[in-house]
Amino acid sequence: MKRIPAAGTHGGLDLRRSICHSTDVIPFRVRFRPWVSLYEQVVYAAKKAIISGQLRPGDAFPSVRTLSKELKINPNTAHKVVVHLVSAGLLETRPGVGTLVAALPASSAAERTQLLGIEIEQLVVEAKKLGIGLEDMVASISAHWKRLGGGDDPVADSGRGGKGKR
Repeated sequence: MKRIPAAGTHGGLDLRRSICHSTDVIPFRVRFRPWVSLYEQVVYAAKKAIISGQLRPGDAFPSVRTLSKELKINPNTAHKVVVHLVSAGLLETRPGVGTLVAALPASSAAERTQLLGIEIEQLVVEAKKLGIGLEDMVASISAHWKRLGGGDDPVADSGRGGKGKR
């Protein structure tokens, strides 16, 4: 007898739910969603934790082995995540100590804005595709900004050139 998957499932896998991983060993939360690469999701969760101040400069970052084991991802994927975060300047490795959250350097507003150029363009395209107006987008971004610990003036809040509250 052939099994027919229910609506919202794919071969018995329920696609309506995401799996959330957060442990005492992993200091940030990863909500795994289907159809998005695990690598991108873990990088995003780690960046969010660093930028929001959940992870601060000097805090220990989980090893490749720990990331792999606790998040149940391939060790090669965990290694790729750490290498990406190190190359992005968000983490630093110290012999005999391990991987630590790096102190983020001060930068100009133009440099910071340029770093988000592609993401901002993608956001604008998606908003227009969904019929969301500029005022609604600004309100939504403002709400997310405040939820992540930012005030009205990111430069004044951080004292470091717009990296958000630390």
